[in-house]
Amino acid sequence: MNKNISQTGQQLAGIWKQLGLNQRISIVLTTLAVMVGLGMMAFWSSRVDYALLYGKLDEAEAAKVVAALDEAKTPYRISSGGGSILVPRDRVHQLRMQMASKGIPKGEGVGFEIFDKANFGISDFVQRANYTRAVQGELSRTISQIDVVESARVMIVMPENRLLNDSLRKPTASVFLRVRGNSQVSPSAVNSIRFLVANSVEGLQANHVSVVDNQGNVLSENQENDSIAGLSGNQLTARKNFEQYLTKKAEGMLERVLGAGQAVVRVSAEINWDTITRTEEKYDPEGVLRTSTLNDEDTDSTTLTGGGSPGSGVNPTSETDTNNPAVTSAPGNSTRTKKKVTSNNYELNRTTSNVLMAAGGLKRISSAVFIAQRFEGTGKDRKAVPRSPEEMQQLRGIVQSALGIETGDPTRKDQLTLEEIAFNDQPSIELTQQLDQQQTKQFWLELGPKLIYPALAIGIIFMFWRGITKSDASGIPIGVPIGNGKGRYPNGNGNGHATANFPGDVVTVDVLNQLIRENPANMTQAVRTWLTKTKPNN
Repeated sequence: MNKNISQTGQQLAGIWKQLGLNQRISIVLTTLAVMVGLGMMAFWSSRVDYALLYGKLDEAEAAKVVAALDEAKTPYRISSGGGSILVPRDRVHQLRMQMASKGIPKGEGVGFEIFDKANFGISDFVQRANYTRAVQGELSRTISQIDVVESARVMIVMPENRLLNDSLRKPTASVFLRVRGNSQVSPSAVNSIRFLVANSVEGLQANHVSVVDNQGNVLSENQENDSIAGLSGNQLTARKNFEQYLTKKAEGMLERVLGAGQAVVRVSAEINWDTITRTEEKYDPEGVLRTSTLNDEDTDSTTLTGGGSPGSGVNPTSETDTNNPAVTSAPGNSTRTKKKVTSNNYELNRTTSNVLMAAGGLKRISSAVFIAQRFEGTGKDRKAVPRSPEEMQQLRGIVQSALGIETGDPTRKDQLTLEEIAFNDQPSIELTQQLDQQQTKQFWLELGPKLIYPALAIGIIFMFWRGITKSDASGIPIGVPIGNGKGRYPNGNGNGHATANFPGDVVTVDVLNQLIRENPANMTQAVRTWLTKTKPNN
């Protein structure tokens, strides 16, 4: 085995001596390139791929995670800011489960784990303070799970327990949010946070929870219905929501007809916030007869005058006899009275109605609608093509139907302005081009590392092949199998190489066949060289 290795080395040394300067340089450069490429591939394949274990940690929590990783003898990396910790990618999930079993990291604040250890002899004040801290920590962790919220802090103020209950002292809370990037917290998310905090604290109302973001914006609104500010805020919110509803409704219909971004709609709605209570009481002049009383009186009275001798008296009588001649003939006065009275009692027919007109009635709608002009052509040939009056009238009818505008009602006095103008779409075009360029650049940056090593290997192979093809084959001796050339080849030089000086040496047919079978390319080139050369002088 050692003998064969030494013979191979001698053959390679002999070949190297017979190579020219350009051939030696090509072989050396190619060998170095191959070695460098193999070394880079080995380094890249053996490099540890790190992935994020935890991010956005404070210093205390990051120190606990690092201590746990050192204890487990796990390699890790810390970002420049110190809040992100990277570990080998294949161990990320395993390490997270191990950290979770140890309660690391704890997250925002301290939760109810503060009561895991029994503390004897502490005062009631400390116990209530620990409970408040636990509630604040649990709420902070829960609020941090919202998508747009990066972190949160909750502060709760509880009134002190006193013998006399004060109804004016109520619990309050404040929530501080750190949002992700330039994200905006929607009003629905703010209301969810307020109700979440209010339902977690006894006696706390959602109106007494304030929400502030990291940019200093107050996200919560005063919703006290019994205050002027609360009423104004509710009215403004209701009007804004109603206008947004109508705007989206009209824009949605126009975008389905014209395309996305081809219409802009703005709506202003005037709402009647007056609450009117009206009471009406009506009487029917033709009532219903309840009772009727008829009183008919007929009275006759007669007054007699004296006519006898003096001293003679007149015998009064209580009865009047009309048949007595003496009586009728007696002088006197007669009176007859008739009286007829009718009393009717009617049932009163009364109608009473109470009408309550609640607030929120629509008084007027004003809307401005802008339609983008149509263009034909590109570049310098681009020109605007106005729409026909029929198309504009159809679009106007669509907007009127969507917004509920009543043009024929004089009490409403609704207004609609619809115009076709040219939109300034140059910023959007430039932004789209920038995004396309960034996307293309990112694509090539991600694809480059994947192609650089195959390209490097192909380049090395090409350089090696080019160096070989440019080498002069006539100067390269014909290689023979390892072993002593003597005895096998008549003109062997003793070091395993056969000479190709056919004109002066005798080469048998068997030797030629053997050489052709072992290295046909070199034999073919040697024969061509021999045929093209002139015969040397002896």
